[in-house]
Amino acid sequence: MCDQHKFVFEFDKAYNSQLVEKFEASPEHALTEDVAPPDAGVYALYRNGKLVYTGRALQRMTLRRRLAEHARKIDSRQNIHLGEMSCRFLVIEGSWFVRAAEDALINYYTPEWNRSGVGGHVPGIGRPGKYVSKWDSDFPPRQGYVKRKRGKKSPPES
Repeated sequence: MCDQHKFVFEFDKAYNSQLVEKFEASPEHALTEDVAPPDAGVYALYRNGKLVYTGRALQRMTLRRRLAEHARKIDSRQNIHLGEMSCRFLVIEGSWFVRAAEDALINYYTPEWNRSGVGGHVPGIGRPGKYVSKWDSDFPPRQGYVKRKRGKKSPPES
């Protein structure tokens, strides 16, 4: 029998194709602290219209919480403004599907900020003697910026 009679369903190709199609059809929003629902899913950050980062949100770290975290981080940095940023997201049920979706988006778009330090939750980050990420060197913290609690904005000290 020749190989032309053999069929192997490529689940990942089908999933990835549908995911990208649905993702690109979803609306783009300004990046704010309350832009997304408190659900699991995947998201992308855009800077001046260019996709620069994709990530996932699971369980306690929901889409709303992750995007709010990114908004606060960007708002506290030099060389970047929250007004330059927008986001897109999809709510997805099932942690396996969320992880697969994040991987698919990273592989499809190859965003420049992924693996740059923008989204990391690395224990010990910021301690003396630790590696300075590309994100931190490109966008250092603003002088006098006071870290704020969720929902409250603290202006820079004069």
